[in-house]
Amino acid sequence: MMVFILIWAFINLRKLGQASDAILKDNYKSILAAEDMVYAIERQDSAILLILLGYEDQGWKQFHENEAQFFQWLSRAKDNITEMGEDKIVNAIEKGYTSYLRYVSELNPISLADPRKSATFYHETILPSFESVRDTCIRLREINQESMFKISERARLISRTAILSMGLVGLVTLGIGIGFSLLLSSLLTKPVRQMVEAAKKIGEGNYDIELSSRSSDELGRLTGEFNAMAEKLGAFHHLNIEQMFAEKRRSEAIILSIDDGIVLVDEKFRVTGMNPMAGKILQVEPDKVQNRHFLEVIKSDPLFTYLRKSMESGEAPQIGEKENILTIDREGTEQYYQFSITPVHGQSGSLLGVVLLLRDVTRLTELDRLKSEFVMTASHELRTPLTSIGMSVDLLLESACNKLSEKEQQLLSAAHEDLQRLKVLVNNLLDLSRIEAGKMEMDFSEVPVSFLFEKVVALLRNQAEEKGVDLSSTLPEGLPNVKADSNKIIWVLTNLVSNALRYTPKGGHIRLSSESFGNYVQISVKDDGTGIPHEYQSKIFDKFVQIKSEKALGGSGLGLTICKEITHAHGGTIWVESVPGEGSSFSFTLPVRGQM
Repeated sequence: MMVFILIWAFINLRKLGQASDAILKDNYKSILAAEDMVYAIERQDSAILLILLGYEDQGWKQFHENEAQFFQWLSRAKDNITEMGEDKIVNAIEKGYTSYLRYVSELNPISLADPRKSATFYHETILPSFESVRDTCIRLREINQESMFKISERARLISRTAILSMGLVGLVTLGIGIGFSLLLSSLLTKPVRQMVEAAKKIGEGNYDIELSSRSSDELGRLTGEFNAMAEKLGAFHHLNIEQMFAEKRRSEAIILSIDDGIVLVDEKFRVTGMNPMAGKILQVEPDKVQNRHFLEVIKSDPLFTYLRKSMESGEAPQIGEKENILTIDREGTEQYYQFSITPVHGQSGSLLGVVLLLRDVTRLTELDRLKSEFVMTASHELRTPLTSIGMSVDLLLESACNKLSEKEQQLLSAAHEDLQRLKVLVNNLLDLSRIEAGKMEMDFSEVPVSFLFEKVVALLRNQAEEKGVDLSSTLPEGLPNVKADSNKIIWVLTNLVSNALRYTPKGGHIRLSSESFGNYVQISVKDDGTGIPHEYQSKIFDKFVQIKSEKALGGSGLGLTICKEITHAHGGTIWVESVPGEGSSFSFTLPVRGQM
């Protein structure tokens, strides 16, 4: 039924789309051609007036330029005849314009001989011919406009029909679905009740239970599995050594059949077990690597470091994003495996070793790379048309704003604002794709934190004063310089302070501060604004995540994601601490000079 509804919706939407396309496909081209022909011949008429006033060189130049434009649009109108009678109108335009050009060619010798006679000739001969051609062009525009209105009405009718038919189909489908669900529920509840009763008996210690099943569907299979479970529980109740060995062999068979690579390492970092998939991944024979040191089998110092941390702490190590990938070069082709480390404890709580799981993510990594490259390419290609559209909108705002109605001015201003937001989104996508692809250049140098704070405060002081927010910075004495790309870090700070300004009310405070912790310097931006809801704090740095608020309108949801990627590119981390209603504190770390 769902497939039927989807097909029905697709058919109706396709009809509506075809009707909408028809409005703009052909008639709009003819309207545009008629408009431009009217404009060209009006400019020619203006050129003739210049000639009569004595500006012959300028007038004839303007006349011939627009003559070429008129013939160009006339040719397009002839190639786009779609309505009945339109061909006759186009032929009339062509004949009338030919006569008009012939009359104009007779004007030059008359104007040289007798200016007064040339004015009379213009008024009695050229002007009527001009008006005739112009009126015919207007008629061409009007018949195409009428056709567009008719097609638009047809699209509206199709839309109404689609809504009614979809509503009817939906109601019928809903009725059938409810009836089917009632029937299905009655079929489901009976065997489920039997299982509940059987489960109670098993809980009381009665394992000699077997439910009858007459079907081969899911419920039948579930009943069979339930019977098997009861039988195994009974067998487990009377467990003996032989059964324990049988279970052990079964467990080993399961491990050997798992598609992911599994490596067992004891507390002395010796490989004690490995399934065939792990041997295939590491290109070794599992039987020949028994009791060999981990680094002899897997030559990866970062992976061994995580393994040692897990051994020392007895817990799974904290592995950063994108750091849990093991890259293996295989015949010139890189393979990527996501690894996880799980400690194994005995019944007494002592650490027996760790289990290393290797999962092939080569295809996912390649898809992620292709996705980033696609986003970067698409964003780059969008910048040129967006720039062209922006220039056109800006030109309209500057030159044609006074000629538009108030409603049209509002629409143009809204288009300008939406275009600016789209530009920001495209630029952010391009920057993010470059960072993720490792193609954004970093110009690392030794930078004082005071220099970064001064630049950011100078850039945003005016905005803070306009909102009535106190923006200041504090630095402890003896703070070491950091190794960073100053422009990128200034961008990060500017983004964080701008977000703080957006959510800090009048009379609030925004503080920039810094502290030194070993080989890193922590930089913080703290405000006393509205804060961040708890449900957003764990995902605030993800792509396209925005807090649902009126103050968040217009953002792209990529600013904090770019901040995170830039910070990671510097070898640092970024996090947020916030209490709703009391403010937020965004902090990130940068390495001290000479530490990267």
